[in-house]
Amino acid sequence: QVQLVESGGGLVQAGGSLRLSCAASGRTFSSYVMGWFRQAPGKEREFVAVINWNSGTYHADSVKGRFTISRDNAKNMVYLQMNSLKPEDTAVYSCAADSRGVLFRSAYEYDYWGQGTQVTVSS
Repeated sequence: QVQLVESGGGLVQAGGSLRLSCAASGRTFSSYVMGWFRQAPGKEREFVAVINWNSGTYHADSVKGRFTISRDNAKNMVYLQMNSLKPEDTAVYSCAADSRGVLFRSAYEYDYWGQGTQVTVSS
């Protein structure tokens, strides 16, 4: 079992930055693939970024060059650094975990989810 708790969301102006954090419980955290997803009102959940145990990453085209996923296995933490934010980045951001070691980009592949944190970017 893995429990995930996100933090760091808030209101920011376009062009600004935020750093989201995801705290994970469980002694085997370092073996989990961790993903960030987002969901805007009236839209489907969207893949943002994913990272594996040795920090191999993949970012969605819509955030590439602006967002960076990272992890600290010693602290059981995953981060999403978001720069050059745009109003279209407004959504609830959630972290997710999967134990199979694959950089999945589909939300259906993930077994564990946090409750999400709201990010609002004003124009």
